[in-house]
Amino acid sequence: MRIEIIPLIDIMFFLLASFIMVSLNMTKIENIQVDVPSAMEAQREFPPDLVHIAVDKSGDAWIGKQPISRPDLYTVLTNRFHQDPLVTVYIAGAADAHHGDMVAILNFVRMAGIQKISFIATLAQTPGSASGK
Repeated sequence: MRIEIIPLIDIMFFLLASFIMVSLNMTKIENIQVDVPSAMEAQREFPPDLVHIAVDKSGDAWIGKQPISRPDLYTVLTNRFHQDPLVTVYIAGAADAHHGDMVAILNFVRMAGIQKISFIATLAQTPGSASGK
């Protein structure tokens, strides 16, 4: 008695491809929209192992609540990178900050060697979204 393996291998590849295609087409289940209460006195606390850079309307950079010049920013970033090569940098810009200022800060972060960079954004309130429409 002889068992042919070639057709079995073909069937296994077909099943594998079918499972991959099905898993790629799965949809994300979303929850209902709810209005979450906001706290007026709460402050955002950033862990000490990351760097939070804010850019204001005039293009000035801030780390935490301290203004910092661009050369000093580069020095701080390179020092943090040498301490921890996996340091994370969050860049937040004011709504009226210029795009060029944000790109300049991003370039300083990249020149320092930091790879883990994120931008902080909040969802803009559109007319009717606060009332739940």
